Amino acid sequence: MTGAWFREDEAQAHIAGICFKTGPPRRTGVELEWLVQDARDPLASVPVERLRAALAALGPQNLLPNGGRVTLEPGGQVELSSRPADSPAECLRETASDLAELRGALASSGLVLEGFGLEPHRDPDRVLDLPRYRAMEAYFDGSGHWGRMMMRATASVQVNIDAGEDIAPNGDGLAVPESTTGYRFRWTLVHRLGPVLVAAFANSPLWHGLPTGWKSTRQAVWSQMDPGRTRPPEADPDPRAAWARYALDADLLCLRRPEPVPWTAPRNTPLRSWLRGATSERPPTLEDTEYHLTTLFPPVRPRGWLELRMIDAQRGDGWMVPALLVTALLDDPVAARAAYLATEPLTGGRQLPPWAVWLDAARHGPADPVIGDVVRACFAAAEAALARTGTPEPLRRILADFSRRYPQEGRCPADDKLDALRSGPGAQLPEGASR
Repeated sequence: MTGAWFREDEAQAHIAGICFKTGPPRRTGVELEWLVQDARDPLASVPVERLRAALAALGPQNLLPNGGRVTLEPGGQVELSSRPADSPAECLRETASDLAELRGALASSGLVLEGFGLEPHRDPDRVLDLPRYRAMEAYFDGSGHWGRMMMRATASVQVNIDAGEDIAPNGDGLAVPESTTGYRFRWTLVHRLGPVLVAAFANSPLWHGLPTGWKSTRQAVWSQMDPGRTRPPEADPDPRAAWARYALDADLLCLRRPEPVPWTAPRNTPLRSWLRGATSERPPTLEDTEYHLTTLFPPVRPRGWLELRMIDAQRGDGWMVPALLVTALLDDPVAARAAYLATEPLTGGRQLPPWAVWLDAARHGPADPVIGDVVRACFAAAEAALARTGTPEPLRRILADFSRRYPQEGRCPADDKLDALRSGPGAQLPEGASR
């Protein structure tokens, strides 16, 4: 790789400097991952050649009219990444239009997008044969089959929001600040909301057609992989420092090398060790450090903005609900304070919820009495915020309808799939399919 040898102190300063780009929060983006199924036979494998041929209708760059971009994931999942929009309503409107284009292109080839957090029936093959994915698979195989499940069979709704302003924290860092637009507060709040989002939108209860005992098996899969790159950083009044430590202490997942040399990384080697020259590998560069950041997968990943990665994929247009919920609770000051206070029971008196709470959310969803109460309080705060800020009534109704159907009943989308399983084969068909 090009570039000069990068030292540990330089890497730490660089990571801390680029992870939170500060300023008034205003932009919203989404990244929607979908499973792809044959409309007539949802249990059949979809050859990647068929999928690529369908996507070719979008043009050579896979660009959509409103700036969305379509890419493929290792198991043939399709991802639609929106452009950053200046408001949540604009983001949803543009993404819905781009999504209609994508669905149309796939429908012409007899394919449909299906929104589950985990492929419920098949164990897909890896269809992308790239050095990065070969190295990732080799790395994760060292701790079981979880990595292959994640790469090949999972799908999510990712909500992207601005990090926030550089506002000094007050007091002990635990009190709700006067301003909720600072990146430190927003970083804390999205982590407190993490179990809420896992529970409310849990939508992956099956594997190989059978219940796993988890409402969000996808979250359980992430928890079993590599804690040093999939769990949240430790709480710290300085999120920049916490993230830099986390990145430096995470093991190398892959090392870019000229083809055909494999990208396999040395085992049990943190980035920090490589920077200190403690391996026989070539000296690392700035580019190596930045690439390492793309191999970290915590529930919230700072990339200048904040990526919320803990939400299961949703059926139909259900992806709009987490986008509305997150932006309402983060961008409206009254709702942000209400959400911070509502999530207090999940923290055990600490700043952030312990990992066990995330697992409880994944296993039980809103049926857990404590988590369920917090989910309902957060939805109520978001509904009030949408009304206060003049959000278009159709979008407000989307959130309210979801709240009535799921959190208020102690349910989540996974319960629909489990109910369908109890009702017999074929009770729940893919989107757009006919009986």
